[in-house]
Amino acid sequence: MSAVTDEPAAEAGRRASGSSFYLAMRIMPKAQREAMFEIYSFCRKVDDIADEAGPRDVRLDQLRRWRADINAIYAGTPPPQLSGLARAVRAFDLQREDFLAVIDGMEMDVVSNIRAPDLATFDLYCDRVASAVGRLSVRVFGMEKQAGLALAHHLGRALQITNILRDLDEDAAIGRLYLPREALIDAGITTNDPATVLASPAIGHACAALTVRAERHFAEAEAIMARSARRTVRTPRIMATAYRMIFDQMIARGWQSPRRPVRLRRWQFLWILLRYAIL
Repeated sequence: MSAVTDEPAAEAGRRASGSSFYLAMRIMPKAQREAMFEIYSFCRKVDDIADEAGPRDVRLDQLRRWRADINAIYAGTPPPQLSGLARAVRAFDLQREDFLAVIDGMEMDVVSNIRAPDLATFDLYCDRVASAVGRLSVRVFGMEKQAGLALAHHLGRALQITNILRDLDEDAAIGRLYLPREALIDAGITTNDPATVLASPAIGHACAALTVRAERHFAEAEAIMARSARRTVRTPRIMATAYRMIFDQMIARGWQSPRRPVRLRRWQFLWILLRYAIL
């Protein structure tokens, strides 16, 4: 294999090594592992565009170029730096609309800072930035189509809601607030100013409404994985278990400021990995 085709794959692996789920991806067979590295690298790059502090028009142009590159892959003329992603697309029949959905989700963050979206917009955002990634991933895992789509829907939303609740203060620092408008109104919070919302005595009520939604998605995802071939759900089980531990720790901690950061310790993740990847 030439250096031209090896280098993008090596770069994807290097980028994935920074993920907390790198080890979960490493346990997969080579072709699946490399495909997951490529998907992760793509997601990381477009997410970096959404989160960087540069001018919005520049970042929107960068996302437009990513759309053009994805379209080029499906036209059979992939850019050299995306040869590894193109191989993954061919090997696992990854769908163009899922890549474009991820880019659309990142664009939502670039166009303006999301603040207290209505539930329809909130769900659309979760679908684009999380469940679309799940739809790409379940094809690599080798899941049956309908079960895979259902898992992508539920586990993607469960993980994204966990991320949103975990990163409340970090997002507020850059002017973002992903808590749904309806949850805030139900809690008696009438502002969408991130700092004011997070300092409200009613913040726990607003977050509790979102935890109920996440609980349902975690439960649906678990039921789907329980019915699926074990070899196809090892990696999503590791991800679900790790996120569920974070989710439960946040609930036990509570939502009032100051909110102590919640992270899994390395030994906890290694225990999860041992449980599902080896035993």
